[in-house]
Formats: sequence, C-alpha cells, structure tokens
Amino acid sequence: MPETANRPLNIICLATYFKGADFIQECKAHGCHVILVTKEKMLREDWPRESLDDLIAVPNDAGPPLFIDLLAFLARNRKIDRVIALEEFDVVTAALMREHLCLPGLSSSGAKVFRDKLSMAVHAQRAGIYVPDFVPLVNVEEVDEFMLRVPGPWVIKPRSDVSAIGISKVSEPEEVRRAISEMNERENLRERASYYVLARFIPGEVFHVDSIVNDGKVLFAGTNQYGRPPMQVAHQGGAYISRTLERGSVDEKTLLSINKKLVRALGLERGATHAEFIRSDADGKFYFLEIAARVGGAYISDVLEAASGVNLWREWARLEIADGKAPSKITPVRKEYAGIILSLAKQEYPDTSAYADEEIISRVKKRHHAGLIVRAPRLDRVNQLLDDYGRRFVEDFVAVVPAPERPE
Repeated sequence: MPETANRPLNIICLATYFKGADFIQECKAHGCHVILVTKEKMLREDWPRESLDDLIAVPNDAGPPLFIDLLAFLARNRKIDRVIALEEFDVVTAALMREHLCLPGLSSSGAKVFRDKLSMAVHAQRAGIYVPDFVPLVNVEEVDEFMLRVPGPWVIKPRSDVSAIGISKVSEPEEVRRAISEMNERENLRERASYYVLARFIPGEVFHVDSIVNDGKVLFAGTNQYGRPPMQVAHQGGAYISRTLERGSVDEKTLLSINKKLVRALGLERGATHAEFIRSDADGKFYFLEIAARVGGAYISDVLEAASGVNLWREWARLEIADGKAPSKITPVRKEYAGIILSLAKQEYPDTSAYADEEIISRVKKRHHAGLIVRAPRLDRVNQLLDDYGRRFVEDFVAVVPAPERPE
C-alpha cells in the first residue's frame, strides 16, 4: 500500500466527461483513498463506484474557484496528495487546484501550453518540428500578410477546444475577415477572435502517438493511423477508424522520434500525452497538429492495450502512486496489431452481433454508438476487417449530426 506519513495516498480525480475508470481502479487496487469530482450531468455514468471513497458532483457551469474551494473543504479532514485531470477540459482546473495547495504536478502555466493550440504550435516550432504555417487572429495587418504569403485554403481553429470542435475550413480572405468581425461581436469575450488561430490547411493522412511520460522522458509510446482525418469525420460524418501503424516502419520510427522531441519541448514531467500529426500529401513530411496532456479519447487506450498489452490509464496511475519513482521504460507484453471502428448510430442500442469475426475482442456499449475493436498478429488482417466494416457500417448504423461549435 502506498503511504505518506503512514497513511494511504489521498487522490482527487476530476472528470468533466466519463473517462478514466481504469485509473481509478488501479489507484484503489494499490490502497489509495480516491475521490472523484464530476459534473452533475455525468453523475449517472457507470463510474467504478466500488473503487471510489466518494463521488461528488458540482454544477455543470462550475468554474475553477468552486473546484478550489471544494479542494480546500476536502483538505480540512485529510491531507490531499494528488489532483489528477482525467479529461481534457479539467487539465487547467486541476493545475490551479494543485497550485492552491502546492501539490506536485503540472503547473497552470504548463497546463495552458497543452490546452492552447497557439502556444503548443509556437513551442513545437521553436523545437525544430514542422508545424503548418499559422497566425493568431489578433493583428489585422499580420493576418492579411499571412494570407498573402500562405495560399488558402486555411482552417480557423479555437485555441482551447479539442478534436474538431469549432474548426472551420475557409478559402478566401474575405471569409476570414467576416469570421473575425463576427467573432468580435460575440457577447462571450472568450469566444472572440483573439482566442482563435488561422493555419494553413494541409491535405494528408493523420496519425496519433500516445505516450506515458516520467521525469520528462517517454517511457512508452504507441503509434496509430486514422482511417480518415478526425476533422473530416466530424464535419462529413461516417465511421471513425484508427489502427496500429506498421511496426518497425520508417513512419513509426519518425513519429516516435518527433514525439520525444515534442514532449521534451513542452516540458511535461509526468503523465500521459496524446499527440496528432499529419503527413502532407505534397511533401511527405510529418507536421505537428496538436497535443494533450491526458489519455486519448475514442477508445484509443483500449486499442493500444489490445495491440501491446499496455494500459495507459493503469501505467499513469502507477506513476502517480510511486511519485515518479518508476522503471526507465515500459515493455509491451505483446507486439500485435489492433484497430477500432466507431460511429454514431441511428439505433439507440445498435446490435453488432452480425459482425462475428474471431478477431473482434470488444464491442462498444454506448447509447447511439456502434463500435468494434479488433486484434490480429498481422496488420493486413486488421486493415481488411476495418475496411470491410467501414463499408457495412454506413448501411447498418451510421448517423450524421452537425459538428458542435463548442463543447456541450
């Protein structure tokens, strides 16, 4: 049992969305006292209540001051040792809470690097990593100069949202100027133009690298390739697909090398990261898109565990429990291939029983979602299954809804 001053560790986990059950269970398995703080809308989710010492729901619109006050209230009767953000939108809040009690972990300034697409792009570029040309939507002259220098199309991206939320593709300077004008009329000051960035749109294939980091070094990383760019799936619909990259390939080696340089440049000392890159159709180079200081969503951790035997959530939990005193690397127990197909479904509880291949190891159980995870010793078999399922899902399940402009 991990102990501090002859007592179990007291760990507070934040989760705006339903994430991180494995992290919670691993902490409890090591004897920790675990409290989960979530939003009221998530209270009825299938949290691992048997592994929780307390489950607290705050109002859906709760901001950092309320979380900090809650932390102080909880700390009256027990010394808090860790505050962990299980979800992207909690990363900065958790950092502010840690700073309030001088707890170990990512600072608020460090956390903002992982939440701000402009900041992360600047850091990556300074480290010598290729980044699509970009400009913040602040100075009119600078934006006009950018559009003269960098031919369209471009993408307008909110600096702090995740995935494809709020991203729009534009082709003409006048579209950009109209967008800036519209943003600057918004009542919510944090939705005005200075909170957005304009970047060159690069056609290509998108990849993600998911890592466990300790002492600023990558202990484990898995490389996957998306079937279609997430922005395309979000805006045009269809099935989301991700699969293991060919082991030992030039692409895998290149991405792992860039990822190490990126993690070092952004200064994460301990935790999990999810980084995305695009390989340009024009020049074949890998360009950095974004990175998050948390485990990737959309069942990415399940796919990595299927292929490697490494559970990102549990490995991260062990690092936190051990206070970073851990082995210098994490060795996969297997080196196979895995992939996922996932889509919004027309049916409330879609029936995937017609998909009966022996390589299916998991079925997504979530309202209005259809999803399958497959594993095989060979990548070509995984590709064959996912390509086949991609065609069948369109007929059997796929529902399309407009991409949200902001998180719900």
